This record gives sequence, C-alpha cells and structure tokens, in this order.
Amino acid sequence: MAISPPSDLVLDVVRAANPDDVQVAQAKLAANKAAFAATSLAENGNGFGAAVDALNSASTQAGLGNASTHAGPSKVPQVYRKFEAMVLQNFVKNMLPSSETLYGKGSAGEIWKGMMAEQLGNTLAKDGGVGIAEKMYKEQVDKMRNSGVANATTDENDKKMALSAITDFQRKTLAAHDANDGDKSITNQNTLTSQRA
Repeated sequence: MAISPPSDLVLDVVRAANPDDVQVAQAKLAANKAAFAATSLAENGNGFGAAVDALNSASTQAGLGNASTHAGPSKVPQVYRKFEAMVLQNFVKNMLPSSETLYGKGSAGEIWKGMMAEQLGNTLAKDGGVGIAEKMYKEQVDKMRNSGVANATTDENDKKMALSAITDFQRKTLAAHDANDGDKSITNQNTLTSQRA
C-alpha cells in the first residue's frame, strides 16, 4: 500500500479541523491571493485601472454590464474624456476622507490623496464617467450643425491665412521689442555720458 505523507497529513488535518476554522482559513487564502494579484498588477504598471477593467470585463461576461456605458467611450473624443476625468478628480478629492492616518501628514499626505483622486477620476472617466464628456460633445456637434458649418475642419486657405496672421503679429511684436531696446540703449548712453560729465 502506497501512501503520500504530505497530502495524507494535510487531508487528515483538514478533516480533523473545525468547519468554521476551515472557512476562515479559506477566506484568508482567498484574500492573500487577491492581494498577490493586486501587487502583481501594480508591479507591472497596470495598477488600479487594470483591476477596474478586470472587474468590468467580469461583470460584462456575467451579463451585469450596461451596454450603453461601454458603447459611449469609443465615440466621444479623448479630449472630452480628459476634461471629464479632471472634473471627476476634483469631485473625488473632495469626497475622500482627510485622515492623516490614511495618507500621511502634511504635503506628502496631500500628494498621496491627490494621486489617488487622479487615478479614480481617470478610471471613472475611461469607463464612461457620469456623462459630462458625452453632453459636452453632443452640445458641440449640435452647435456646429446649427451654425451651418458642414465640416469643422480647415482647408489650406484657412491655414495659410492663420499662418500669415501669426507671422505678421510676430513681426510687429519683434519690431516693437527692437524699438524699445533701441530707446533703452540711447537712454543708457545718455545716462552714462551725463554721469561722466
């Protein structure tokens, strides 16, 4: 008869243990596994955002995801998403507790709190946000339609006119700057001459 001492010993211990103790041990093992996964994500540079993405994909697979939320982020330009992330960051930062034991004391604690708020705001905006980006984008599109602008892009003539206006402004600015420098040098020469006399 062959025995496997390590596995037999473990099974004997599990069988002899109190069922409540076994559940507590299993919960600790699950918590350790989750902590290890979170640490691995953070070390790989994925961090909080990847964890939220994993949760969102799991909820979508389980049929819990909102289809409109996941369809929205792809059609709204990234600029609007970044603005929404900034707004959400300010909201989240104000809602986070101001506990010194949580973040630390002084400016270091404020920096950590700000970094946490930034990550939360970016993740919330990336996953559809609260609708600020969609609303702003829709208003901009409606405004362009109502103003009669069929295409908001510029053509070559518009670009040339803009570059011409910028070049003209730069020439005037540099000419005024050179004139002021000339006046200053004349004033400085007059001052030096009067001081010598």
